[in-house]
Amino acid sequence: MVPFIALIVSFLLFRGLGFAGWGYFDHWQTSQQAACAAMLLFAASAHWGKRRPDLIRMVPPAFPRPDRIVTLTGYLEIAGAIGLQIPFLAPTASICLSLLLIAMFPANVRAARERLTIGGRPVPPLAVRTLLQLVFLAAIVFASPLIPL
Repeated sequence: MVPFIALIVSFLLFRGLGFAGWGYFDHWQTSQQAACAAMLLFAASAHWGKRRPDLIRMVPPAFPRPDRIVTLTGYLEIAGAIGLQIPFLAPTASICLSLLLIAMFPANVRAARERLTIGGRPVPPLAVRTLLQLVFLAAIVFASPLIPL
């Protein structure tokens, strides 16, 4: 839930900066790219902090070396956040991040079904986690310069 809040608050902050005259954030899509990057960096920080063991438990048992998967997905989130900020990489970053979110969804399903915790707090139910995942996916897709809105 905290990455969702980070996404919304940072988007509003960046759009506010655009309305205040900061030209870079004058368009909603650059604000969306920056907000997605902030959300991804926040989410990636959990891959090495005190929440790391919780994320490792989320990885379905069919996958070998869940510790390496958590490390890899954290690096991919960081790379994607950076890629969204580089204009010629942003479309590719958006596609790759979308695929990453889809690939990580089984861990979210497991966490919800087994009522796991992250940082001592229970994860939201599957319906809420699914909705959040769809919101994150939509945010990443709409952050792409491939979507001319």
